[in-house]
Amino acid sequence: MKQLLFLLALALVGSAAVSQTKPLELPLYEGKIPNEVPGPNQEAREVRADGTVSVTKVRQPTLTVFLPAKEKATGTAVIICPGGGYTKLAASHEGTDVAQKFAEQGVAAFVVKYRLPHAAVSSVPELAPLQDAQQALRVVRKRAKEWNVDPARVGIMGFSAGGHLASTAGTHFAQAHIANPENLSLRPDFMMLIYPVISSDPAISHKGSFEMLLGKQAPAEKLKAYSNEGRVTAQTPPTFLVHASDDKAVPAQNSVVFYQALLRHKIPAEMHLYQNGGHGFGMNNKTTQDLWFDRGLHWLQSNGLLPAARQ
Repeated sequence: MKQLLFLLALALVGSAAVSQTKPLELPLYEGKIPNEVPGPNQEAREVRADGTVSVTKVRQPTLTVFLPAKEKATGTAVIICPGGGYTKLAASHEGTDVAQKFAEQGVAAFVVKYRLPHAAVSSVPELAPLQDAQQALRVVRKRAKEWNVDPARVGIMGFSAGGHLASTAGTHFAQAHIANPENLSLRPDFMMLIYPVISSDPAISHKGSFEMLLGKQAPAEKLKAYSNEGRVTAQTPPTFLVHASDDKAVPAQNSVVFYQALLRHKIPAEMHLYQNGGHGFGMNNKTTQDLWFDRGLHWLQSNGLLPAARQ
């Protein structure tokens, strides 16, 4: 009987640990969505042949919460912005898969299903993604105690166009584009940018992302405002960058020019350029045995952003 009770207790402990990592999808806004244009919800979800999931026509932005088991929680949190050229969201291999991996390492992870810039959804389309990223930062800090998060260790991560959004959040934080009655900081404490779109320079730009965000005839000053290597200051958060040299969609120079700007302003930064890998490899660059995700964890630890998991 004692052995049976012991096994039962172990099972309960195990189920409790699992329950901590079960994701929970929440509306990003409690009330009115800023600059919302009323209309039908036409959000679509596609499962591709390789099992990856993409989402389009987002009207109701959400935050999906992945919390680590309490005994593993480090207090560090990361908000994840999937890529997709501002036309769709690569929701699984650049979103939920990454969040689950972080949670397993004791990092609370939050995937933003952000609005894509479209006049049918927002009266100011170019601001919609940034508003959603800022709101995610606000919500995580507002509920930090509930989610066992240190509000001084909340970072943002983005892939491809999601990397542009993350870098925008990390370089445009001085102006709030959302209601922020608590006056919580909207500055990420760190950035992790994976094959990010950064620059509007025609020589290296991902033209499609900027056209979707700002329109095909965007004025030069608008393009400059969202060319984030030019927005780096002494207040820009520490940054970890990953790119492949053979990326034909978003040239590696996007990461390089951002890294150079960080160096000029003496911002702690680390960049990993792989010889091969192309674009969109998510967590697993199959051309190398090296794991950029592990390098990212080491970088967080070396900068005091990720303490050892609690025992």
